[in-house]
Amino acid sequence: MKELDPTTVESSELVEQTFNFWFNDREHIRSPFPAYIHPELKEKSTQLFFEWTSGLNEKANEEINEVIIGEKFEEIIFETALELVKFEDEKITISYPFLPRLEDVISDVEGGTEMSVVIDRWIKKEKDHVFLHMKLERVKTKEIWETSFELPV
Repeated sequence: MKELDPTTVESSELVEQTFNFWFNDREHIRSPFPAYIHPELKEKSTQLFFEWTSGLNEKANEEINEVIIGEKFEEIIFETALELVKFEDEKITISYPFLPRLEDVISDVEGGTEMSVVIDRWIKKEKDHVFLHMKLERVKTKEIWETSFELPV
């Protein structure tokens, strides 16, 4: 694969497309990154990415493809974001971007009409298992209830 250079159009397009994807909500994907870290995240992760690409040896450079490049860049973005956010809940969102977030409204049971709002959530570790624990409030009755489910490690 051609060496990535931060000054090339191809590299700039890769960077811009990746940030455009992750910084903007889509139908089924919400941005896990709070707006206040966008400028610094973009700057730091781009710098780290190009440092990584410039450190590749010739053999690795020949074997690498666009999929690997894209995955590595996203990995660097997510790792960098974890260092920039201020709150534990923001770290949960970055680590598990597709899971329910604070203030999300969810159905109590699959296909049910009873709705609840996520009012708190935290990570709970038990031996070798990691769980997302959530506190919810039923919309109609204001009853508070809790649930948890195991997360991939």
